[in-house]
Amino acid sequence: MNSKDMTARLDPDKFGKGTGAARSRRPVYMDFLPPCNNACPAGEDIQAWLALAQAGRYEEAWQTLIENNPFPAIHGRVCYHPCETSCNRAYTDQEVSIHAVERFLGDLAMEQGWKPQYTPRPGGKRVLVIGGGPSGLSAAYHLTRLGHTVEIYEAGPVAGGMIHFGIPAYRMPRAELEAEIRRVEDMGVKIRLNYRVDDVLGEKTAGNFDAVFVAVGAHISKKIDIPARDARGMMDAVSFLKSVEQGEKVTLGRRVAIYGGGNTAMDAARVAKRMGVDEAMIIYRRDRANMAAHDFEADEALEEGVKFNWLRSIKEIDGSTIEVEIMELDDKGRPRPTGRFEKLEADSLILAVGQETDTGFLGRIPGIEFKADGTVIVNAAMMTGADGIFAGGDMVPSERSVTIATGHGKKAARHIDAWLRGETYRPHPKHPIVNHEALQLWYRTQAPQVEQAHLPLAQRLGGFEEILQGISEHDAVYEAKRCLSCGNCFECDGCYGSCPEDAIIKLGPGKKYRYDYARCTGCGTCAEQCPCHAIEMIAETAAR
Repeated sequence: MNSKDMTARLDPDKFGKGTGAARSRRPVYMDFLPPCNNACPAGEDIQAWLALAQAGRYEEAWQTLIENNPFPAIHGRVCYHPCETSCNRAYTDQEVSIHAVERFLGDLAMEQGWKPQYTPRPGGKRVLVIGGGPSGLSAAYHLTRLGHTVEIYEAGPVAGGMIHFGIPAYRMPRAELEAEIRRVEDMGVKIRLNYRVDDVLGEKTAGNFDAVFVAVGAHISKKIDIPARDARGMMDAVSFLKSVEQGEKVTLGRRVAIYGGGNTAMDAARVAKRMGVDEAMIIYRRDRANMAAHDFEADEALEEGVKFNWLRSIKEIDGSTIEVEIMELDDKGRPRPTGRFEKLEADSLILAVGQETDTGFLGRIPGIEFKADGTVIVNAAMMTGADGIFAGGDMVPSERSVTIATGHGKKAARHIDAWLRGETYRPHPKHPIVNHEALQLWYRTQAPQVEQAHLPLAQRLGGFEEILQGISEHDAVYEAKRCLSCGNCFECDGCYGSCPEDAIIKLGPGKKYRYDYARCTGCGTCAEQCPCHAIEMIAETAAR
């Protein structure tokens, strides 16, 4: 080999110099997608606002959070936080209590009177939102940030939808709910209450609206066929919860049965206990492991004295006597009858077997199509088959939750904005998700999750005071610091300190680092120690 070939082979810009062999791979700083962000139905950049919160920059954290989710005080209470279910911290000790920090920021924003900071894009249009629940409110909020003028038509006496009428105040206190909604109004959104829309196209024309977003929710209880000789004590859960919320008189008697195993059934039973019944019992055709309700809902119901009759299906009602068939589960967890029966006594029966949406008023609009269950079919841009008519929330085919509905509102707003401007909205491609196996937690220490205080059991049944309490500033900062910053550099200096060739250059606080590839030998020490897996080793051929 001549000297010219040798020089080319050892070109430091390509292969590095130093004490090692010629470099065959080089380290590259990466940005991966943390699993919490990926799991959030509202699309929050959780890792970003947690980083700001742990630095004590609370208003910046809140502003970052509400870029995607306008209701942190609500979601910090009622969201079932799938972000935490996905948290890599669970493999160290316990997942980060993301919802508790979110609630802290949401409540602090109300105390401090913070206002959303944004720059509306010029050239906005007029948009009608039908339905003032979480999806409609979210769409209105995001459309306003995007520069449009928005009006909400709501059939009920207050905005909030099922957050207001379906979630009891012991889970979602009304003062905080109303404050979050008022912030949307303060941005300029007009909410017209007690106004039911039957003719969408007529309202669109009359109001000179350029687009419509329909989000009427699922407020109708499903009907089931139960033979009954006397059905005077039967009512549906949604109507029951709404009547209690509105202060109407509801007669339950001493004993009430609730038929169903979802979260609405748990709420109905717990509200009945707060109304003073001697006994509230759940009748459910599956067992605890296969129920639809979240575990904490059933746990709290049990704590409050609610009784459960698992594997029971109602067959007939005769006055206060409920005949149930004992069920058993097959090998797939599905209930099947056994032919054995028993009788239960109750003065009233609340049916909580699911909810449907009333979308019949859309049937007269050409192009709109429906699923068999009445939900409206939309495309990837949340638009129905009718041009300029979008839909979201519980009325479209999807899983149902407050956070999913809020995410639908944001997604629809971005597509509506693009449609109104003659553009196409294309979300940024997602980075690969980083799982716990990719982390190298050389600093791993046990730092258990902060435990949120609960209202003592003795104080719960006397009213609707909030059960789960907020956390302090100290605990919020501690909890935010438990975040592992999965997939994204947090400037721990581990790579800088481990490099044997001094090939890593610090760029200053918040600016991270860069590589001097003339020095780097590709030994991989930096990548092997990176706790959050923000460095990848790639082949030199791929780098060139």
